[in-house]
Amino acid sequence: MARRRILSLWFPRLGAERLLRRRKDTLPPPFAVVGDRQGAQVLVSVSAEAETLGLGPGQGLRDATAICPHLMTASEDPASEAAFLAALRRWAGKFSPWVAEEPPAGLMIDLTGCAHLFGGEEKVLGVVEADCAGLGLTVRAAVADTPGAAWALARHAGRALQGNLNGDAIEQEAHATRSRASRRRTFAPPSGGPLGLISAPGALRAALEPLPVAALRLSEGTVQSLARLGLRRVGDLLDLPRASLARRFGQEVTRRIDQALGLEPEPVSPAGAPLHFAVRLTLPDPIGLREDVEAGLDRLLGPLCDRLKEKGRGARRVRLQAFRSDGQVPAVEVGLAHTTCAPERIRPLLALKIDQIDAGFGIDMLRLSAVETELLTVASGKGRGPAGRPAEVLADVVGRLGARLGAEGVTRLHPAESHVPAKTALVLAAAWSEAAGPWPEPPGRRPLILFPPEPVEVVGAPPHRVCWRRRDRRIVRAEGPERILPEWWLEEPDWRSGARDYWAVELEEGERIWLFEAMGGVVSGGWWVEGEMA
Repeated sequence: MARRRILSLWFPRLGAERLLRRRKDTLPPPFAVVGDRQGAQVLVSVSAEAETLGLGPGQGLRDATAICPHLMTASEDPASEAAFLAALRRWAGKFSPWVAEEPPAGLMIDLTGCAHLFGGEEKVLGVVEADCAGLGLTVRAAVADTPGAAWALARHAGRALQGNLNGDAIEQEAHATRSRASRRRTFAPPSGGPLGLISAPGALRAALEPLPVAALRLSEGTVQSLARLGLRRVGDLLDLPRASLARRFGQEVTRRIDQALGLEPEPVSPAGAPLHFAVRLTLPDPIGLREDVEAGLDRLLGPLCDRLKEKGRGARRVRLQAFRSDGQVPAVEVGLAHTTCAPERIRPLLALKIDQIDAGFGIDMLRLSAVETELLTVASGKGRGPAGRPAEVLADVVGRLGARLGAEGVTRLHPAESHVPAKTALVLAAAWSEAAGPWPEPPGRRPLILFPPEPVEVVGAPPHRVCWRRRDRRIVRAEGPERILPEWWLEEPDWRSGARDYWAVELEEGERIWLFEAMGGVVSGGWWVEGEMA
């Protein structure tokens, strides 16, 4: 059985170099990525030019700009950096199908049985170095028998020991001297030397012994505790009794040692391949008629829906692309109100938009893809059979309207918990929400039409005349008052006039309005009309 071999890649300047790739400067300036750490702005990634000036991760932004006044900075973007690392993971799939991300700036690759395809591990490292140089990335690589050892060698091999120094440390020197040397050290390889290190098979102990204890992936507090006792190298820990280590520092230390030495298994867990649902139809001759496009669509819908059914998925957004003979690719896209894998429910929506496709000098290929999918759930009596027919009809209507007006243009109301009349309902996109159940009964009579409050003049208390919209009217009947207050924990700018007493009144012409008196608060009160009753 082949011995397991693991390749660890570390990109020490990933955050800065990701942004420098976009600039494409011939002579890039000193550059750093800035992030918030414990309420302070610090450098989280620096370019090679900034590092040669004495800057490094963890340094305060104010100190960095004092050292390098012309330092260029950018804000940290963890989401974009994670997406970039995922792209690097896909690139690393050329070396092995087993590639895992090591956030925030590392990859772990299981090379077992794969290195010979490139001519050996040295050639693999050569390809890594060449590819990363072409991508404008600095990389440190190491190959070892275990993920823990490869991780340690990639990040700590060849670096001076750091940590808490004490009087027993033989290598101790003046603090200022060591700090300056540490700042000016860079990861640039010697001329003609590789950026990687290969540990001989079966030589894990010899490779790990000279490394600092931080190479075991221990927490910062544990590393500091070990350093205070003079335990600074991995070799200082290997001969100590395991029971004493576990009792003094916890199981973390012994577990990491066992993982690095291969005594405890540590798998490389690759990310699963993303689900991809797309089919295409290559045409022998260019087409341009609507009927031909519809015929091609009919041939594509069946296979696409079959693939969705196999994975238990349903489409929420479908795109039809037409590849023209002149290289242009017009496309139409529709959203569905409910997840489905039924061709008869997708086709009418796409048919509404086929006229938007400009065939030009002819279409050579059609491509149909489900760009957004969800798990397909089948509920009893819902969406299938006679009991679910009304729901299907409503979903189809919402889908057709959404195809013309946009998915956000078709809305429905949902009940909301609030004392404020204008906030007792939520407006939600019908395509992304389910119909609400029975609405709760209101505590009192509510208007049929609600509008922003309009000021009025009222005579009497309770009111018997009202001047509204420049017309003086007599009140023939009034119900109330009903006092309403907003939630005390929410800030309601429209309710700064204090509590409101609401009246349902009927005017002599037969109109019924919703009248309230603001009792006064931050601003003065008054009488207002907010709606019309049924």
